[in-house]
Amino acid sequence: MSKGQLPRWVDYGLLPALNLIAAFIVSGLVVVVIGEDPFEAVKWLVWGALGYGEGVGYTLYYATNFIFTGLAVAVAFHAGLFNIGGEGQAYVGGLGIAIACLALDRFVPWWVTLPFAIAGGALFGAAWAFIPAYLQAKRGSHIVITTIMFNFIASALMVYLLSNVLIPQGTMSPSTRNFEAGGQLPLLRNVFTTLDFGQSPVNLAFFIALVVCVVVWLLIWHTKLGYEIRSFGANPDAAAYAGISPVRITVVTMLISGALAGLMGMNVVMGEQTRLLLDFAGGAGFVGIAVALMGRGHPVGIILASLLFGLLYQGGAELAFEIPTISRDMIVVIQALVILFAGALEHMFRPAVVAFFDRFSSETAEA
Repeated sequence: MSKGQLPRWVDYGLLPALNLIAAFIVSGLVVVVIGEDPFEAVKWLVWGALGYGEGVGYTLYYATNFIFTGLAVAVAFHAGLFNIGGEGQAYVGGLGIAIACLALDRFVPWWVTLPFAIAGGALFGAAWAFIPAYLQAKRGSHIVITTIMFNFIASALMVYLLSNVLIPQGTMSPSTRNFEAGGQLPLLRNVFTTLDFGQSPVNLAFFIALVVCVVVWLLIWHTKLGYEIRSFGANPDAAAYAGISPVRITVVTMLISGALAGLMGMNVVMGEQTRLLLDFAGGAGFVGIAVALMGRGHPVGIILASLLFGLLYQGGAELAFEIPTISRDMIVVIQALVILFAGALEHMFRPAVVAFFDRFSSETAEA
């Protein structure tokens, strides 16, 4: 191991763990300031997410959203692209899923509709990522700015469509009609009847997300395209010198990233709500950024980070109920601290850890 390098288990395991511990220590101090016992808060947080069947179901449900958006951000990261438009891409991807369900749900079973819904979500999500990708590749527009703008454009577009085009006649709620059985993903409580998921909305999208993790792993680490993406992200000039087209890699990577974000809609639109409604993404596109950073861009890490944020979402709701002085806003603060330490302060402990391992390696070599 050369000087300044860290073992993989440190880079992918120890550093994220240190960031997470620091976030929880600061969160505990916040809880102490408001006059509550942080250990009691942790007890209710963990119990609310993992202590009973319905809590586990909700934890897995939230984690499913974050797996899709985390993978979307991670793929872009590998090419050196900061796609923060996952929220808008997921939103528009939900439109593609809803169109497939509305067209087929009355004529075929759900397993026939599912491939068309997957294709619709991926296609619409990729299409929403295409324009920012093209502007970055051909016009030099910064991907961060354009993807932010497209989040707001997606929100305005969906308000118009759900209020004026897709809304059923005679209703006031800005949403589509409810899908028939042919447009609904089975809930896990109906599939695995021996398991207790309570009334949670966790559905088959969770397993689809795990399959997508395997696909992304194969794509990034075991294909020529994945090698080109990682090479371009590591050194764009060297990649271009080697014959890798910056325009092609930028556009293709963003299309893949947008398609992954677009698939998130299956969990909510086709699984939980069984209709398309306003703001169904619920901020999952932004949480995906922290998930990708904490998971170091690897599907296994993204699964673990998604489960952590699923735990925080579900356990936080239970905590706010059991200890009213810790309000829902306080739970958002705790989640924000985890995002802060996992994202903005990701490398806070790295210099000290690198110095420690360099000194340890030197002492070992001298001995």
